[in-house]
Amino acid sequence: MKPVRSSFFHLSLFVFSLPILFLLFYPLGRLVAAPTFSELLGAILEPEVQASLLRSLVTALSASLISVTFGTPLAYILARRNFRGKEAVEGLIDLPIMIPHPVIGIAILGLSARDTVAGKLLQWLGIQIMGTYTGIVTVLTFVGLPFFINSAKAGFESVPASLEKVSMSLGAGPWDTFFRVTLPLAWRNIVLGMVMCTARAISEFGAVIVVAYHPMLAPVLIYERFTAYGLKYSQPVAVWLILISVMLFTAMRFLARSRERV
Repeated sequence: MKPVRSSFFHLSLFVFSLPILFLLFYPLGRLVAAPTFSELLGAILEPEVQASLLRSLVTALSASLISVTFGTPLAYILARRNFRGKEAVEGLIDLPIMIPHPVIGIAILGLSARDTVAGKLLQWLGIQIMGTYTGIVTVLTFVGLPFFINSAKAGFESVPASLEKVSMSLGAGPWDTFFRVTLPLAWRNIVLGMVMCTARAISEFGAVIVVAYHPMLAPVLIYERFTAYGLKYSQPVAVWLILISVMLFTAMRFLARSRERV
């Protein structure tokens, strides 16, 4: 009787999950199925579409690399050290996930205000935020960084601190221990964080449109075509962006399964 009851219980849970599955898959399924093959082919052959998709991918990858370079040390500190204000730092890292993204764009633009110290410094260095690749990458780093740091932090936490102590007791320094022991054991979480950061960045719209309508990223191009011409003209570009996102998330799931088997 117990296996029968268990099966009925799981079947009941699945039935209650159907509305959520419908909400997730039906709109996307209809969107992907709406354009014909000729429309998809015609869209991807347009130089404007190619440029916007490539621009989205390059800027998202740039944001991911910046997150890895400067976020990995912070993730390690948060995983290994307890200090006063740690909860505040962790909350600050997660803040971009919670606040409206147009607000992020406005906040980033505030960096270049001429009456601020940061704005004067950027002006002196010749760095512009509004309508530039610099502004776009800054925004994408801002929204993608929490996903990388949280994933990398979980990876470092999964590495026993005792292994680092053994390494240093055998004569290795902190840097050697980090690069030869800790980092190799946490690399899957770091790669997962990169993928999540890139996927999040490539889909950003609200903050990007505030900072840089041009050069145009794929989400902005989709919005422009939708407002100007309607669904039929914007759907093929949206499908191509979905396909790129699916490839990124497929890579993420593959790495996650590989990590579970190790």
